[in-house]
Amino acid sequence: MSVIWGIPYLLIRIAVSGVSPATLVFGRTSIAALILMPIVLRRGGWRGLGRRWVPLIAFAAAEVAIPWLFLSTAEQRISSSLAGLLISAVPLVGTLIAPLFGNRESIGPSGFAGLLIGLAGVGAIVGFDLHASDGAALLEMVVVAVGYAVGPAIQSRYLSEVPAVTVTGISVTLCALAYAPAAILQRPESLPAAGVIASIVVLGVVCTALAFILFFALIGEIGPVRATVITYINPAVAAVLGVTVLQERFTFGMGAGFVLVIVGSVLATRRRRPAEAAERPFAEPVPAPRARAEGESQDVL
Repeated sequence: MSVIWGIPYLLIRIAVSGVSPATLVFGRTSIAALILMPIVLRRGGWRGLGRRWVPLIAFAAAEVAIPWLFLSTAEQRISSSLAGLLISAVPLVGTLIAPLFGNRESIGPSGFAGLLIGLAGVGAIVGFDLHASDGAALLEMVVVAVGYAVGPAIQSRYLSEVPAVTVTGISVTLCALAYAPAAILQRPESLPAAGVIASIVVLGVVCTALAFILFFALIGEIGPVRATVITYINPAVAAVLGVTVLQERFTFGMGAGFVLVIVGSVLATRRRRPAEAAERPFAEPVPAPRARAEGESQDVL
């Protein structure tokens, strides 16, 4: 997961050089929908949604529709490396919003220390590498981080019994339909470059269709908060790719800030009840049934 969701920042940076952010989101989600929806329809997965349509739409908005547009827009003005490093703050955001979704485990002194250290790390990255003219891009990245933290929490709290392929397939389909009008209006006047097209295809097939199925399986194993700690590694993947492929600048502030964010995230998300952790090392404080979702995911894979 860290590798699969570490490469999108490079691909997005390439793609937005030839298409608009809305067109990119439409292309990515429509490709994933073409792959996943036949599976959903064959299994009749939509019939089991019942009253879960509202949280499903909320998940689609929080995890896909909003952050992907804002991320693509931000990468028109900041490097893919910087965007990836800023996403490393997602576990910190997840810790803060967890109580809103039923997590009764208190943050504790070490958790607060971790949040402060992580915040200092984000400040180091931003302070060294963002100028005043990039303030809008910074705010866009904040929206992305919040969305990436809220999405798994919604899935774990309200959609845990819905097969992963159903949640993903319907979510990307809804987003593709929502962005279709904008994509038509903003379509490029000529065929984009081969690199742009290839980037969109890989984003849709690997970084969306396959990635979400794997991510839901990860949530089923370790819960929504700790699932976001894949951002310990994928920002590093994004930074390495940005520097080596796009020759982006990597500064001391980016490196030092990333280390601080990782340390802060470890402190903020670590377990604070050793006895319970020994009995259930991968359990979240508020358990939710997982058998159906995990079983469906394994069948698809």
